[in-house]
Amino acid sequence: MYEITGYHRIATLCRPLCCRHVDAKLSKNFRSFSFFPVSVMPFERFVQTGRIAKASAGPLKGRLVAIVDVIDQNRVLVDGPLTGVPRQEYRLSNLHLTKYRIKFPYTAPTRIVRKAWVDSDLKAQWKVSPWSVKAQNICKRSQLSDFDRFKLRYAKRQRNKLLTIAFNTLKKRTKFDGTPRVLKKDRRERLRAEKAKGGKKAAAKK
Repeated sequence: MYEITGYHRIATLCRPLCCRHVDAKLSKNFRSFSFFPVSVMPFERFVQTGRIAKASAGPLKGRLVAIVDVIDQNRVLVDGPLTGVPRQEYRLSNLHLTKYRIKFPYTAPTRIVRKAWVDSDLKAQWKVSPWSVKAQNICKRSQLSDFDRFKLRYAKRQRNKLLTIAFNTLKKRTKFDGTPRVLKKDRRERLRAEKAKGGKKAAAKK
């Protein structure tokens, strides 16, 4: 077995006295050294009082609620004073925890939860979050008519065509190492420009 300092007892006893003296000094200096890495908690969202969650299923699907109390390992007491959700118990399997949390006392009444919700400006924060934006886009897409879907598909085709043309142009004008490539077309245009400049200079001299 290795000690905390990492030195084997039997190997230390078998070594010469001079080496033992050096080992003793090293052992004294590194006595507090630990070989075990510090564990880091990978989770940042916990089921706790004040945690904002989004209902993913059930009668409250799509609404935001605040966790007021934990009833057991499967149920929590939720409240949503500004989202039209009365205080009630809800299953954890039907909730998705968000990164937002408002601060209010344990088992606080609805008026305290409402005040904390308003003070934290949660509505504006949630509106600009990627989660909310994605949900709004999904809702808009589900409400499209057949003609709207056709227009969207046509617009995507036109966009992809323009992107392909731009990409192929850049690809032709760029070498493998990233340096710009001089095409024959560019050389001809440059020669024409030089000839035009020379003609103008000759005319100016006359």
